[in-house]
Amino acid sequence: MNRYPIWVYITVAVAVLLGALYTLPNFFGEAPAVQVSSARATIKVDNGVLSRVENAMKDKQIAPTGVYLDLTSLRIRLADTDTQLKAKDVISAALNPDPQNPSYTVALNLLSSSPAWLNAIRALPMYLGLDLRGGVHFLLQVDMKAALAKRMDSIAGDVRTSLRDKSIRHNGISREGSNIAIRFRDADAQDRARKVIVEFLPDLALTDTGAGDDLRIVASMRPEALKRTQEFALRQNIQTLHNRINELGVAEPIIQQQGADRVVVQLPGVQDTAKAKEILGRTATLEIRLLDEDNMNAAALMAAQAGQVPFGDEFYVERNGQPLLVKKQVVLTGDRLTDAQPGFDNQTQEAAVHLTLDATGARIFKDVTRENVGKRMAILLIEKGKGEVITAPVIRTEIGGGRVQISGRMTTVEANDTALLLRAGSLAAPMDIIEERTVGPSLGADNIRKGFESTVYGFTALSLFIIVYYTLFGVISALALVANLLFLIALLSLLQATLTLPGIAAIALTLGMAIDANVLINERIREELRNGISPQAAIAAGYERAFGTILDSNVTTMIAGLALLIFGSGPVRGFAVVHCLGILTSIFSSVVVSRSIVNLVYGSRRKLERIAIGNTSWK
Repeated sequence: MNRYPIWVYITVAVAVLLGALYTLPNFFGEAPAVQVSSARATIKVDNGVLSRVENAMKDKQIAPTGVYLDLTSLRIRLADTDTQLKAKDVISAALNPDPQNPSYTVALNLLSSSPAWLNAIRALPMYLGLDLRGGVHFLLQVDMKAALAKRMDSIAGDVRTSLRDKSIRHNGISREGSNIAIRFRDADAQDRARKVIVEFLPDLALTDTGAGDDLRIVASMRPEALKRTQEFALRQNIQTLHNRINELGVAEPIIQQQGADRVVVQLPGVQDTAKAKEILGRTATLEIRLLDEDNMNAAALMAAQAGQVPFGDEFYVERNGQPLLVKKQVVLTGDRLTDAQPGFDNQTQEAAVHLTLDATGARIFKDVTRENVGKRMAILLIEKGKGEVITAPVIRTEIGGGRVQISGRMTTVEANDTALLLRAGSLAAPMDIIEERTVGPSLGADNIRKGFESTVYGFTALSLFIIVYYTLFGVISALALVANLLFLIALLSLLQATLTLPGIAAIALTLGMAIDANVLINERIREELRNGISPQAAIAAGYERAFGTILDSNVTTMIAGLALLIFGSGPVRGFAVVHCLGILTSIFSSVVVSRSIVNLVYGSRRKLERIAIGNTSWK
């Protein structure tokens, strides 16, 4: 009656063991570290960088406690903060000989102190939020006026191109505030232009004004298009911030919209505030220029390499080491870029980046390529005011249609990274930091201590009460409570969830709800014993009949938790994640784990006369 199959006991034992194992990394804490990441899209952090860093630290007798290289960064764990600061200076000097033009970002960070064998089985600690780990908090405001102005300038170019393609004459197109004014001399041209604009630019609302030979069409964005432009600017800025913050190696950064034009950025564990602000303000865009073919002789290139650059030119070195003289005049910029996707060259099957230009950009590119067939064109990536030539192909023929391909000596990874940086590397609209807060590690440690103590005190009080009131069944309930806590923390660690102060509050609430389920079971068993049935039958009836009540109460609580998870944000969402996971673990621990222990204690007794469940033994 009260015996489980052997596989159930094995399952419970394995679950408890795994819970303890994956909870363990959270007790090792964090150690100071230095993180190295690329400051340019075309530079990678690889084994070569690792060797340079290790040699530099070895020369200065700096011994790291751990070195970790992944796809995007190199992280060096150190013994203390003094060694961390010394290591940062040494690594910066080794990787960035010219501090004004750094190739790598070297930032202070924190890393888990878990031993290597735990990391090998992916037993990682939970991420800690800003209030527990310390870090920086920024509130940024998006300049929506600039975003709309940029969009209207683009639309004005599209209107000009559309009217020219249809051979419709006009007296000028200009932007007047948030409107575009198109002037005409006759009503026929005005009517034809209206039809073209309505067909090709449906986001514009048109109004006819003027009289005589000063007819005008005033175009303004429809409210839904206006809202869509603002939302796009905000989304692109958030995506761009995500891409940039990846360089800091921040575990679970919080980047979310606040209101119609603000973005909250929280970076737990970041100690270098200045470096964080530098990366958040990073810009990256594309420039297309022509090479100075008249000065591409050996003597001029040697002179330029020595610093004597001809007037109107800039000196660059291509990826293969070939020197180039590039004209300063910009033919096209990344503002005309609407999309960038990685792919392959259809002829050579080499990795490539496929660009899509807007109507104005397509027209400009078509004209430039038509007029410069046989000449070379340089495609530059501009970051932090510094340019780098991605490729400098020869213009074979006129290129129209707004589809451009960048290829040549580019790996698949480089093509992916370049496309990503071009697609979301520049902000859709300027942003200003209007609020900045720093939470120190000591304050975070104090919050962790208080949260840990509150959980321990709550757990101890609950355990003492349940043991005093239910004696042996109280001990079993306390053991189930321990299992519940192990399962919950292990799940949070496995999912790499972010724990905040509200999350600690949810853990305390979960403990209370879990013990409530055991109280229901124990009281049901006592009620069955009062009705005169045998102890074995009372145990079976208690668990089976209390399960429905436990399930109902947890389902209703789960509905509330899911509502918080779906509609909440920030601390509320953090509370909801822990709360929902805690409901699932409490059902398993209070029903399956506790009954497994009860079955082990009482299930093998054929003639059970009494059980310890309260101040007296029932029989």
